[in-house]
Amino acid sequence: MSSAAGAPRGGATQAAIEAVWRIESAKVLGALARTLGGFDEAEEFAQDALVQALEQWPRTGIPRNPAAWLTTVARRRAVDSWRRRVGLDERHAELGHRLEVAEQSGPEQLALEPLHDEVLRLIFVACHPVLARPSRVALTLRMVGGLSTDEIARAFLVPSPTMGQRISRAKRSIAEAGVPFEVPDAAELPGRLGAVLEVIYLIFNEGYSASGGADLLRPDLCREALRLGRVLASLLPRESEVFALVALMELQMSRFAARTDAAGDPVVLPDQDRRRWDRTAIARGREALGRARQLAPELGSYGLQAELAECHAVAVRAEDTDWSRIVRTYDRLFALTPSPVVELNRAVAVAMSGHPEEALAVVDELAARPGFGTFHLVSGVRADLLARLGREQEARAEFLRAAELAGNERVKAMLMARAAVPAER
Repeated sequence: MSSAAGAPRGGATQAAIEAVWRIESAKVLGALARTLGGFDEAEEFAQDALVQALEQWPRTGIPRNPAAWLTTVARRRAVDSWRRRVGLDERHAELGHRLEVAEQSGPEQLALEPLHDEVLRLIFVACHPVLARPSRVALTLRMVGGLSTDEIARAFLVPSPTMGQRISRAKRSIAEAGVPFEVPDAAELPGRLGAVLEVIYLIFNEGYSASGGADLLRPDLCREALRLGRVLASLLPRESEVFALVALMELQMSRFAARTDAAGDPVVLPDQDRRRWDRTAIARGREALGRARQLAPELGSYGLQAELAECHAVAVRAEDTDWSRIVRTYDRLFALTPSPVVELNRAVAVAMSGHPEEALAVVDELAARPGFGTFHLVSGVRADLLARLGREQEARAEFLRAAELAGNERVKAMLMARAAVPAER
């Protein structure tokens, strides 16, 4: 084992090791999964290594390269397990050979290997298109984020056994499809990277505006998504959209403290106390957006969304917001990735720039589309526009409809309150 960085004492020991595990587990699992060819055995032997760390590190101290130490111990446990097998088939023979070759490198040699590449492989496998979106999210949080099944289940408000089954099915699907544990080649990378960024942003959005439950925000999910985004940016330093997504998440998270009141109820953007916005996060977000612009002057979808967030971040007061610029940016975003959600958000910007009648016509058309009219945000925006135009009775009815459609209890209560009290114009 490499020299120790110092042994934590007392009650801090387990907390320190758990923190190391959260940071390093993706490297360990990535290296093991590539060697073993699957997730389940990788997790089993990684957990064995963690148990040994919990026994040994309080006495010897945490190694200078804990990922290398854990990976080496896990590989040796795998070799011991392989040697105990009887009647090895061809697959186990090949696996045993790979493990014995890997075992010959001690922690010092392993420390020289590009463990960051293992994390990159793990991210792309967990976000493989063979999996449905919910499975990608769950597997990414489990294998890359290091969250337990219980933690993921709580975050997405499903029973732990249900989440456990989802993760197990995802692992099985990866194995049955023969997905290789490797980073896509240059030709495949743009398409596959899009799936990875989508998963990270899905995790962030669930934390930023929870789809259900009693709380509007789930900061832990947002922080985990931002951490994954930063990891990806360090691994792919030439990809503009990676930095753009990091910028978007930083800028959105900067408003967290002002998005709810003391009771946890939502505070809409125009009413937020901008003194509570995190200026350090805004600076980090703008820096990441600048990096994205340097890498690709023509920004992609996440870059344009980050520009929209920047427009709000730089406005000292709500009335200083450059809504005309926001409308133009939504036009660029719609040209790049047309969607009803972009149209809805653009309509809000059109209304804020002084044209609520024009915006209402767009929202009415959206509400008439099959399926989209049952989206609570459509009814909520429509209700607000009706209130702005003085059509109070229609606005109340629409706020009630939006409340019925909303899944989050805090949002539902806010919409019910808007239905009871006429909105100020």
